[in-house]
Amino acid sequence: MADHVDHSYLVKPISVFGLIGYRFIAGLGMLVGKLLWRLKITGRERVPTVGAFVLAPVHRSYVDFLLMAVVIPRRMRFMGKSTLWNTPHWFQRFIEMLGAFPVDRDGADRDALRLTEGLVEAGQPVVMFPEGRRREGPVVEDLYNGPAWIACRQRVPVVPVAIGGSQDAMPVGSKMVHFAKIRVVIGEPIYPDVPLEGRVPRSAITKLTEELRAELQDLYDEVR
Repeated sequence: MADHVDHSYLVKPISVFGLIGYRFIAGLGMLVGKLLWRLKITGRERVPTVGAFVLAPVHRSYVDFLLMAVVIPRRMRFMGKSTLWNTPHWFQRFIEMLGAFPVDRDGADRDALRLTEGLVEAGQPVVMFPEGRRREGPVVEDLYNGPAWIACRQRVPVVPVAIGGSQDAMPVGSKMVHFAKIRVVIGEPIYPDVPLEGRVPRSAITKLTEELRAELQDLYDEVR
């Protein structure tokens, strides 16, 4: 995490102002999605309505963050690349208000994982892109263990999400959004196979990551 800044305060419950801001951005995103991207959503009823969970989408475009705020009925928390916190103070506070918190993508960011654990323990659902950063191509592979690690340690489900067409809405290298057709499919929650208490075996994390990869690949094949 950039300069080892203490972001533990982000675990606190969202303010009314922050919730209003989040709902406004999500509503604006839905409008853009319908008009610009002909957005179609399948599987919203599969999203847990209470308690924490880890939302694990494929990642092909910057607009994937906005799409997750739009398609998920509940207010989400997001891991964002730590360089976003090298911006003016007002922008940092703005993205934090919308639910973002920083992660250093160049290594194992234990601070970010501890913060994520705190959020999940407090009952807040989080978005973690298991591919780590934007990828290209039809294959879902080389997933990080972070989402499965959080899910296993906190005994919460992982919800896989496939996004088709977002790479056309904002391709890698583009600074503008384009007309596109986007389809989002939310899969069934995957519950970790771990004891209710005590130590989490490494094998359980590896198994959950592989289950997630296989489900994401099936869903991504469907939306493409």
